[in-house]
Amino acid sequence: MERFWDTPEKLEDLLCELVSWESIYLTQGEAEFPVKLKGLLGELDYFKQHPDQLALGEVNWGRTFLTALYKHDEAVDTVVLISHFDTVSTEDYGVLRPLASSPRLLTRALHDRKEMLTEEALADLESGNYLFGRGTMDMKAGLALHMALLEKASTEQWPVNLLLLTVPDEEVNSNGMRHAVPFLLELAETHKLSYSLFLNGEPVFAQDPKESDFKVYSGSIGKIMPSALFYGKETHVGEPLSGLTSNYMASYLTQEMSWNPKFRETLYDETSPLPVTVLQRDVKMEYSAQTPYRAVSMFNVFLLERNAEETMQLFEETAREALHKMSRDYVEMCTREGIEPVDEVKVFRFEELKEYALEKLGEKTVEQIMSNVTEDVDHDVREQSHAITDQLLIQCHELTPAVILLFAPPYYPPVNSSDSQLVQECIRQVQETALERFGLEVKQGHYFNGISDLSYVNFRDQNEGWQTYEQNTPVYGRSYGIPFEAMGKLQAPVLNVGPFGRDAHQRTERLNRKSAFEELPVLLEDLLLTQFTPVLSSK
Repeated sequence: MERFWDTPEKLEDLLCELVSWESIYLTQGEAEFPVKLKGLLGELDYFKQHPDQLALGEVNWGRTFLTALYKHDEAVDTVVLISHFDTVSTEDYGVLRPLASSPRLLTRALHDRKEMLTEEALADLESGNYLFGRGTMDMKAGLALHMALLEKASTEQWPVNLLLLTVPDEEVNSNGMRHAVPFLLELAETHKLSYSLFLNGEPVFAQDPKESDFKVYSGSIGKIMPSALFYGKETHVGEPLSGLTSNYMASYLTQEMSWNPKFRETLYDETSPLPVTVLQRDVKMEYSAQTPYRAVSMFNVFLLERNAEETMQLFEETAREALHKMSRDYVEMCTREGIEPVDEVKVFRFEELKEYALEKLGEKTVEQIMSNVTEDVDHDVREQSHAITDQLLIQCHELTPAVILLFAPPYYPPVNSSDSQLVQECIRQVQETALERFGLEVKQGHYFNGISDLSYVNFRDQNEGWQTYEQNTPVYGRSYGIPFEAMGKLQAPVLNVGPFGRDAHQRTERLNRKSAFEELPVLLEDLLLTQFTPVLSSK
């Protein structure tokens, strides 16, 4: 029986082939990748005999996710192997862009362009231990490892079910994983599967360029995007004190939100990064002598435990504090200049604005406004979120000056299984095998800090804060949605075990060869065989 990926050399060949299939987000390559992958997996003897257990699932815009199920007759417990195959753009490679998807050629070419590398990247290049290229680290190596596990399990008939799930669009909106969640439930029902563990293969993300600790992660950090629309009062630039510019209003919230420690969380001795502004601009599209009176801001907030409602409460408190400071400074200026200030700025949540608009305009008009915006595919879901809010507020001008608080996609709920007995035993197993076989010390990270699709399984929101997200995300249920209820049914612990690499999303992205092709195959195989045999599966 022919084996395709059972040696380090063959596994590296597989990775290079996967990387050569360019799959940059929203390109034809992303749409074609799972079709090619299905053909490759279809060459395995198991899937020649069970072609119906290889399936493509629809996502959007011609993109699909792929599932490959190896099912053992006597097994019920199922480990889901999760990965994504989309990558970010290769523009940052400059003159070497044609080689960005040819790892071996790129790695060789970099020896002649050492001036392009940082000191750390140059040291890794000269060590010979690293393979450079887009997608080598993030995260086609994880997919290659899962394919090798699937081949070995099906060939040797391991007494455990393995379900490989690889998805598009992890890098932007996670459309792939969000569409795959209901399909996971369908598969479980069809094949009588009991999901025991969601095992992701994202690489180890070093917090520092010089860090070389190898970690496995028992959770994944969350992310949410609080946003605001500012609506002031327009005026002519020749009469600046007769109005209130939206940019002036926005600047106060930006200062208050940026690096605000109130949003930081600490759990298991790990601390979330501080919030940061990711967008601030007025919505005036052309030059004129009218001052800008509408603007938007958007902020990145990381989560360890907080849900959407708790985050919105904190965001609202912060916005009111910011607007109080703005009002104080604005009134002081008006007093100095001897003018009458405009009306006090009010703060609303989007759900309050929508409720007001429904009463004033009627359901039909509000629906038309929202549909017109979300049907415009030239604008992404963030722009659509701001546009809906803007157009509703224009129709409710009497509420202004005002700040409308909302959420803009995407939303990644935090997930953590550090207290799971199974996960603790899995981590202990990896640590013991790594030390015994390779002299490698493995540390536990409680939250994978690179954002991952594990956020969409094992969902637990006891206080139903997700309802606040639905009600305050203008595009929710239209051009964006999250299957919260289905996610809540996928109750199995999460774990991330992937190879070591550096500089994801940079032109120096690189993968540690020994970690990916020698150590990880052994660690993953040992983990599955030890923890998921019939004797131990009840854990």
